[in-house]
Amino acid sequence: MAVATPAYASDALDEGTVDVVVIGGGAAGLNGALMLARSRRSVVVIDSGSPRNAPAEAMHGFIVLDGTPPFEILRRGREQVRQYGGRVVSGEVVSAESAAPSADGDLRFTVTLADGRGITARRILVATGLTDVLPEVPGLAEHWGHSVVHCPYCHGWEVRDEPIGILATGPVSIGHALLFRQLTEDLTYFTHGNLDEDSRARFAARGIRVIDTPVAEVVNDEDGALAGVRLADGQVVARRVLAVTPQMQTRTQGLEGLGLPVQDLPTGRGFASGMAGATEVPGVWVAGNATDPVAQVGASAAAGALAGDYINRMLATADTDAALQRITGGSPNGATG
Repeated sequence: MAVATPAYASDALDEGTVDVVVIGGGAAGLNGALMLARSRRSVVVIDSGSPRNAPAEAMHGFIVLDGTPPFEILRRGREQVRQYGGRVVSGEVVSAESAAPSADGDLRFTVTLADGRGITARRILVATGLTDVLPEVPGLAEHWGHSVVHCPYCHGWEVRDEPIGILATGPVSIGHALLFRQLTEDLTYFTHGNLDEDSRARFAARGIRVIDTPVAEVVNDEDGALAGVRLADGQVVARRVLAVTPQMQTRTQGLEGLGLPVQDLPTGRGFASGMAGATEVPGVWVAGNATDPVAQVGASAAAGALAGDYINRMLATADTDAALQRITGGSPNGATG
């Protein structure tokens, strides 16, 4: 599911080499860029304009900003990055790859946009986020982010006490159901054909109704609001809210040239990363949902800030190595971080 954000004025691409290109203009990318810009690093954020939480009316679970529309958070974030000299460029990355190092041995990368523009950077922060892939149930997608939700912390309070249905997508849905049971007395679990006996007993103890008949489609009322689901046998089960754990796919398009390793996770796939988002590829960091699919806005922003801190540290070391080399006349050491 991808929804575009409202259009905004795009900055011009910097000429020459910048310290950092941030690929992704969500919470992780903007907070990473903010840390770098405040450290007087030249930083450019490439923003494709389709954040994961765009369908939602408000963002929740982040102190101070709880209840703020996602678009407003991004607008403020872009404004704050620009306040410190960072640039935010509307565009889609079609290629990113290593380039020949500088004369002093420092790393270089080239990033190319869909319209042919390009930029050279010393380091890259990947914060592309992910795409939620919903089950192929007719009528489900049209309610995504409203009456069809996935996160009990992001949307749970808003749907409390409603008749909620859990559309199982795998074992992870069992824990999902227990979290939503905290929010409503009226919870139905649609098994999608697989639920072990122990989980059935635990559900029964919590008063969670279990239905094994497959779900055929989502049913709307006369006003277009979600009214329930129709099962394969024709029975309609009334529900006002459906909760589903989607498959979460990291956005990797255009980044293949970096050779970033990926890892399989219970809820999908993400870029593998270590301390502060460092990857196996020297000079490339990842942050937010690109590496941690279940991170909420606050956690993603924090991860971006941490990655920005470490990138700045590595650049400071590289700058010092280069300065020492100029004084001593030594050969390039070759930057590795």
